[in-house]
Amino acid sequence: MSWFESFVLGLVQGLTEFLPISSSAHLRLTAAFADWHDPGAAFTAITQIGTETAVLIYFRKDIARIISAWARSLFNKEMRGDHDAQLGWLVIVGSIPIGVLGVTLKDQIEGPFRDLRLIATTLIVMGIVLGVADRLAARDETGARHRAMRERKTLAELGVRDGLIYGVCQAMALIPGVSRSGATISGGLLMGYTREAAARYSFLLAIPAVLASGAYELKDAGSAGHISWGPTIFATIIAFVVGYAVIAWFMKYISTKSFMPFVIYRILLGILLFVLIGAGVLSPHAAESAG
Repeated sequence: MSWFESFVLGLVQGLTEFLPISSSAHLRLTAAFADWHDPGAAFTAITQIGTETAVLIYFRKDIARIISAWARSLFNKEMRGDHDAQLGWLVIVGSIPIGVLGVTLKDQIEGPFRDLRLIATTLIVMGIVLGVADRLAARDETGARHRAMRERKTLAELGVRDGLIYGVCQAMALIPGVSRSGATISGGLLMGYTREAAARYSFLLAIPAVLASGAYELKDAGSAGHISWGPTIFATIIAFVVGYAVIAWFMKYISTKSFMPFVIYRILLGILLFVLIGAGVLSPHAAESAG
């Protein structure tokens, strides 16, 4: 991997990680359209450490409060009813599905799941799901014909059942094209949570999963020696800087705006992929490598 490739891929990772459009799909597609080698699942997991560091810094006060309350609840029974302590447990519970499936489906994640036809399908299908969820949220927030406004849930109402459902939604993002934030935010909106609550829990829930995945890939890559360390670290730094700016913008955007621009973009990109593949312009396995 060249330094220029790492710069572009780091930029793509930072721009797309927090938007509901799938960063793993865009890394795969960038390589395919540029006729570069597929950066691979390992590169994606490691560069996500950069964007997840942006989450740690952006939500540092929330995270510090949650960890402190959770740690105290281990020894103080009175703290177990505290919302932040419960949220700490719910992040752990919600991380179980992706942990189990990530290990179980490792070979598929690094192989068949990176087929561009599958990515095109997930872009379209999850785009439709996000659109439906966004529409339902908008109806509750503004009301509709013969329908009154309805109060949506906040994170204070999050329980074990909803935490696990969020976790299952996050695990779907193991397939490129689904989008971690897109799946979890859609799940949250369909369960009746506010846009801000769905996004906030989505980002908090991603922390243990992404850091664990990145650490796992670092260990594997270190022993296998198939990672270009200089360009990969450079891409991770770029992803961090860009990712921090994007998350700050996105959290403000979702408080007042619809997800429909992302829905339309996903569907159009998926259709474009199918057209290019059907016309023979792009191979479903374009740019694949052992990256």
